[in-house]
Amino acid sequence: MIRNIGRFVTITLTILTLLYVSFQSNETIDLSKYSTEGLDLNYTVSNIAAVNENESELSDSDFEFSPYLGKSFVGFKEALAFKESGGDYSSVNTYGYLGKYQFGSETLKLIGIHNPEKFLKSPKLQEKAFIANSARNKWILRRDIKNFVGKRINGIIITESGMLAAAHLAGPGSVKKYLRSYGLDNFADGYGTTVHYYMKRFSGYDTSFVKANRKAKAI
Repeated sequence: MIRNIGRFVTITLTILTLLYVSFQSNETIDLSKYSTEGLDLNYTVSNIAAVNENESELSDSDFEFSPYLGKSFVGFKEALAFKESGGDYSSVNTYGYLGKYQFGSETLKLIGIHNPEKFLKSPKLQEKAFIANSARNKWILRRDIKNFVGKRINGIIITESGMLAAAHLAGPGSVKKYLRSYGLDNFADGYGTTVHYYMKRFSGYDTSFVKANRKAKAI
């Protein structure tokens, strides 16, 4: 008998508790403060092109590396920059080479840049310098590109992008010597990186974007 009374009291308390909670949850919620009425929700998000033909519109923040560039020209220059400096525009190595692409001061003069400090502070100018130097090297190597692309030297297939990368490392003259000696004259820089290594590492990229230009300038 006592046990039944205890059970009845427990059930009654449970029912009363549930009723109390249900009444409390029926409070009116003011949704007006969550309304978007009257707000301007039309946003425009800019699309930054990988290569913008109108370079005057580019800002210094427009040059960002993406791991999904494949064998495109942008993929080529970003891969080369990563090897040279880790993609750091402010980098200066122990030999005094400058920027994202590690340019020497004499090479900069050839493409019209005579203020290394200004160059180091301007990502836009560094990108222009890379294009100009590549165009100049392509003009210097034009006959070798015609004669050697597709041939095999020291186990690697010679490609235009490999040649341009090696020319960036060692100069177009060293690339000519390597090709015309069929790999016997293999220049190495101060860190031991060779023309052969760059030929292999940067082969097969699309560098048709670069137009050979004997007088290419960055500014």
